[in-house]
Amino acid sequence: MRKAFFETFEKTAQENKNILFLTGDLGSKLIDSFRKIDPDRFINVGIAESNMIGLAAGLAMSGKNPYCYSIIPFLAMRAFEQIRIDLCYNNLNVKLLGAGGGLVYGKEGVTHHAIEDIAIMRSLPNMTVVAPGDALEAKALAELSAAHKGPLYIRFARDIDPVVHKEEGFKFEIGKGIIVNEGKDVCLIATGTMLYPAKSIGEELRKLGIESTLISMHTIKPLDEGLIKECAKKYGAMFTLEEHNIIGGLGSAVAEVLAENNYAGTFKRIGIPDKYCSDVGGVDYLREKFGLDIKSIVELISKKLKNI
Repeated sequence: MRKAFFETFEKTAQENKNILFLTGDLGSKLIDSFRKIDPDRFINVGIAESNMIGLAAGLAMSGKNPYCYSIIPFLAMRAFEQIRIDLCYNNLNVKLLGAGGGLVYGKEGVTHHAIEDIAIMRSLPNMTVVAPGDALEAKALAELSAAHKGPLYIRFARDIDPVVHKEEGFKFEIGKGIIVNEGKDVCLIATGTMLYPAKSIGEELRKLGIESTLISMHTIKPLDEGLIKECAKKYGAMFTLEEHNIIGGLGSAVAEVLAENNYAGTFKRIGIPDKYCSDVGGVDYLREKFGLDIKSIVELISKKLKNI
């Protein structure tokens, strides 16, 4: 989906000369493509992410439209103070592009895992947080991001994540969840890297006689509270799915809405437990270690429903 975002972003940048691209010394064919469009609007600040945010803030104050790109731990955590004060306090039009959501960079170890970033970003006033779940969502977000007002954090997953949505009739709006399909028994709310697995989980549940509704909650902040409330009225069981610590992410955000609206049904956050991963391996391997593989989640949901 990152590739899909950048392909659309390049077209937008060709039309909008105020767009600048900043990176913290990352090399990528995606970045090289933008550099060819206009080298003068490409800035490599080096391994100095905090400085990158400060520079982006100054550019935004000068009327420019800067995008900052790096691996999530270096972008969202190393430069947190500058994001908080320079961008969010001043409510500046700066876009943060975070690569490697969740356990995508699993082989690089815990320093490259991104399991706290949604919690960190959604706690910041004025910050909008979006985690596209497939290429169609990423393309639409690339088009909308340039006109977005205020700080925007975008969390990318793998480039190879399959497309979930159908192009015909597809509509994307920041702050509005998307109903992928509807069923009568249970509601699954997924974000980012877990959207396609959630679709597969729904297909496996159907084999067990359980019909599920799937919601793509790509925007974690501002959350589509209206859609969550509607689902709470229809379903006696709701589950959130995210490749993120269960504390502070999508599950926490949905739980807050349900609790404040006296939801009486069954609710479960499915995500990474509140601990760091000492294992090193590919994303699929690590998902299985944390029980985020399709088989484990299907078993969890079916068992939970039997106990209702």
